[in-house]
Amino acid sequence: MISPSDRQQAVVLIEEAHRAGARWSRACAEVGIDVRTYQRWTAGEALQVDGRPDAVRPEPANQLSVAERAQVLAVCHEPAYASLPPGQIVPRLADEGRYLASESSFYRLLRAADEQHHRGRGRRPRPPAEPPRLVARAPNQVWTWDISWLPGPVKGLFFYLYLILDLYSRKIVGWEGYEGESADAAAEVVRRAVLAERGVDHPLVLHADNGSPMKGETWLETRYRLGIATSYSRPRTSNDNPYSEALFRTCKYCPAYPAQGFASLDEARAWMQQFVSGYNTVHCHSGIRFVTPQQRHEGLDQAILAQRQAVYEQARARHPERWSGNLRNWQPITEVWLNPSAEVAEPSTAGSQPQ
Repeated sequence: MISPSDRQQAVVLIEEAHRAGARWSRACAEVGIDVRTYQRWTAGEALQVDGRPDAVRPEPANQLSVAERAQVLAVCHEPAYASLPPGQIVPRLADEGRYLASESSFYRLLRAADEQHHRGRGRRPRPPAEPPRLVARAPNQVWTWDISWLPGPVKGLFFYLYLILDLYSRKIVGWEGYEGESADAAAEVVRRAVLAERGVDHPLVLHADNGSPMKGETWLETRYRLGIATSYSRPRTSNDNPYSEALFRTCKYCPAYPAQGFASLDEARAWMQQFVSGYNTVHCHSGIRFVTPQQRHEGLDQAILAQRQAVYEQARARHPERWSGNLRNWQPITEVWLNPSAEVAEPSTAGSQPQ
């Protein structure tokens, strides 16, 4: 049973570890508790003795007896079943007119006896890799980019659209249309975007998918000369690049988008020129408090949002009876995360999802 003093000491240790940079889950695991337990302890409740971990619970009435559990393991050890998984053993026992336990009980007993292991020549299953996590607190710190198809004049013919998006401001900082997909084209688009944003030798992370143009020799040499750090999505995981995917959806679901295809590459480029101009300078983006990407990119969003805040405060002052809750949140978003973890504070990422 955990005493109040031990509980208080555990809370202090966890908070010290978190201030030093440890994650909440890792800090809680070091003292032998779950994150939910820590949250319950620090929810403003009085420190009381938590008797649940040491509570005496009755044995389930339907559990297998010791003899029955031993019989299950003995059957699994028989030569006829030693090389078979429970999914094969249980049906064969049923064909013999025998029922010892369910398939899940077989697995549970084998795991308890440390007899459930990976077999065969296949690679042992591994936990999924963590997605790349990047944060932008100002323009031109993190860019994401991708390549998508634009329909051509006939079915089966496509043009290739290269788009580079600034994570912080959502501004399209670079784009181009080509008839093919290549590392040379990718390097040219990135080079022009960096020069246009005056980002040579400035710290910049460019996130991309695992396509071959994003890893070609020409692109890698260009990245090295421009001083760009790279980040890649996990293989076959498009959700690791959500902002670029959302931008393509915004582009192709635009009412003016020619769904029947473009007659030529020049026509596709001309249409994209209009779309990019409207997206950057006219479109009020829901993910950045409904300012335009260009306004946020230039740092004008703070003054605009402050003006909106003042308008709302004046409206509430004139008719306070019409306001039952808080004012709409017009605070500028200070940081934007790519694939944020569950432990990232909500206030800093609220409203910063791709739209």
